[in-house]
Amino acid sequence: MFRHSLEPSRARWRAAAAQERGGAQDVNVIRAGDLTKTYATDGVEVHALMGVSVDVEAGSFIAFVGPSGSGKTTLLNLLGCLDKPTSGRLEVAGSDVTRLDRRQAAAFRGARIGFVFQSFNLIAVLTAFENVEYPLVMVQDRPAIERRRRVLELLDAVGMADQRDKRPEQLSGGQKQRVAIARALVTRPELVLADEPTANLDGETAYTIIALMKKLRDEVGTTFVFATHDTRIIGAAEIVYTVEDGRLTGRQELP
Repeated sequence: MFRHSLEPSRARWRAAAAQERGGAQDVNVIRAGDLTKTYATDGVEVHALMGVSVDVEAGSFIAFVGPSGSGKTTLLNLLGCLDKPTSGRLEVAGSDVTRLDRRQAAAFRGARIGFVFQSFNLIAVLTAFENVEYPLVMVQDRPAIERRRRVLELLDAVGMADQRDKRPEQLSGGQKQRVAIARALVTRPELVLADEPTANLDGETAYTIIALMKKLRDEVGTTFVFATHDTRIIGAAEIVYTVEDGRLTGRQELP
């Protein structure tokens, strides 16, 4: 389906990632206990999440599924430190993220978590290379030669090295998502969160992107967590959690 790989650099990439993360990883990259999230809308309390508890093992490939409005995107926002729980316990990559202020949370996200979005969220005025490089410039003060090596390595891994000088408007949907995946991995995060990453892709492209993410998980060791309706992602996941009315109502391990 695709030929590119992080081989033979897999061992070096894993070692460098472990060093940047401060050594060995906890067996669980996420530990969440009794998470709640309540919003006030026009004076009415909306209970988006109610008592969600879940542990996610490092290196997992899992999906949260459920109807629109079930709370799965809210849960992903909490796991990604984009929002704070109203109550409950949450550790991500060994850190109690409920104690982080806004600035600390932004720094933590930039260094430890990657994001892949349905709408790609690429910066229109930047090339593919510059979009992937952007987190390294903004979050990690890396020398230019190291940034270039790392960006080119990932663009090659996702099959986009020959498109590196093109801007998003010159790329197909599948190509944009490949660039977005490379950008999500460039800081060597423990965790990548993906919210409906295949929703805007045709069938063949979606299968290619899913296979690419799983392949990179196998090679790099990054944990992938999805919020999705897509049966193609659900079929590729190792564990599927069902979210309904703000609660986890099911857990299924897939072969």
